[in-house]
Amino acid sequence: MHSEMFIGGAWTAGRQGATRDIVNPGTGEIIATVAEGCREDTQDAIDAARTAFDSGIWSGLPVAERSALVLALGDAVETHAEELATLESLDTGKTLEESRWDMADIAGIFRYYADMAEKDMADEPIDSPIDNTQSTLVREPVGVCGQISPWNYPLLQASWKMAPALVAGCTIIMKPSEITPLTAIRITELAEAVGFPRGVVNLVLGAGNPVGAELAESHRVDLISFTGGIETGRTIMQAASGNAKKIALELGGKNPNIIFADADFDTAVDYALNGVFFHAGQICSAGTRLIVEDTIHDAFVAELTRRVRSIKVGLGMEEGTRMGPLISEQHRGKVEAFIASGLAEGATLLAGGGRPDDPSLQDGFFVEPTLFADCTSAMRVVREEVFGPVITVERFSSEQEAVALANDTNYGLSAGFWTADPERQQRVARALRFGTVWINDFNVYFVQAPWGGYKQSGIGRELGRAGLEEYLETKHVFRNLQPKPLLWFGG
Repeated sequence: MHSEMFIGGAWTAGRQGATRDIVNPGTGEIIATVAEGCREDTQDAIDAARTAFDSGIWSGLPVAERSALVLALGDAVETHAEELATLESLDTGKTLEESRWDMADIAGIFRYYADMAEKDMADEPIDSPIDNTQSTLVREPVGVCGQISPWNYPLLQASWKMAPALVAGCTIIMKPSEITPLTAIRITELAEAVGFPRGVVNLVLGAGNPVGAELAESHRVDLISFTGGIETGRTIMQAASGNAKKIALELGGKNPNIIFADADFDTAVDYALNGVFFHAGQICSAGTRLIVEDTIHDAFVAELTRRVRSIKVGLGMEEGTRMGPLISEQHRGKVEAFIASGLAEGATLLAGGGRPDDPSLQDGFFVEPTLFADCTSAMRVVREEVFGPVITVERFSSEQEAVALANDTNYGLSAGFWTADPERQQRVARALRFGTVWINDFNVYFVQAPWGGYKQSGIGRELGRAGLEEYLETKHVFRNLQPKPLLWFGG
């Protein structure tokens, strides 16, 4: 596998020849050394993408031909799924089984957009109120797109951006997280192998500043798509204003999971765990904020405590592991600071809170699955996105109080609630101010449904038809079939 960047159809070590070591978060070992890009490399990639787009070698192809290549890329992901899953687990620390699920989803995402594009991008006639005229709605690609993906789901999140952009006819510059670039390199190799024209798919490796900053600031980039933290999202918004480029931002969440007393108790407990501890809680939609009705609170927390304490923490590549490490030593420090703040603000620690004792895990970036009870919405650990294996429990006595607590957040990505009452299901689903609401389930997504959030969880949507529309411009073409002079200003 290459260790370089891919710019204008060629693999390159970059203008400065800088490199970065990639670390396995489970062991602390260096697993790869890759090129580290700079602003000039990013400018080269923008040049290549700009030339490819403006020449029409990609945007000018019939949609069916673009879709065929996107479909071929999805097939290639399926063919190489085990290799890609292994790379993803080594790079992120997540369990191999979770990475395998991701690869199946990714192949499906490319196929979904390959299948939908031709009919969804077809010209659409508009009824014109003017005699002897025709009006047509035309959908065209936005242009050159910078795509900045996060470290928690490197290839999955990249595919959410790649697939719709490519079928739309855009050219792309991918910037994966600098700490998890391996699957982005590999899928770029697969894109080259299936035959995308030069300059259509570009890959620049490196830190947010300078690489991401150049993509956001450049007046030759037409759209920037970013998934990550709110502070970086704000910076990108400001930088993108220079040429008023389109922006699509997914900025995380602080996601409530409400348990009403009439819920299926055992299933709700199980999904409370599922909602938080996959990938060590490093999920933007993690249901880390549990809100439980008074009458079942004590029993629910007791069972949850028992289950949290039994979670097997270990290396993602080892059989039986249910939760792997955090992504880096720096991120572990951030999560541990949140745990300390919870204790300082009066939350009751019922499970976890430290690092595992297992000697085999001492070189990795592990934190125990952690459970806090007696929490309030004023606590920092409740209000801010921890992005780690930490769950907090609040309590409520009425439906109105539960909804008010859930909505009391700056975020609005996702929420879930559990109840057997059909009327309550309708009321609460409508009342929750989140982009996705799950009823008697949690953390379900699929490519047909749009994904994105309210408030500070971002701008725009990925997946579904909305995910394709992010990469399209709409043009009204008006045709006068019998033009005649008006003679308003005389003849």
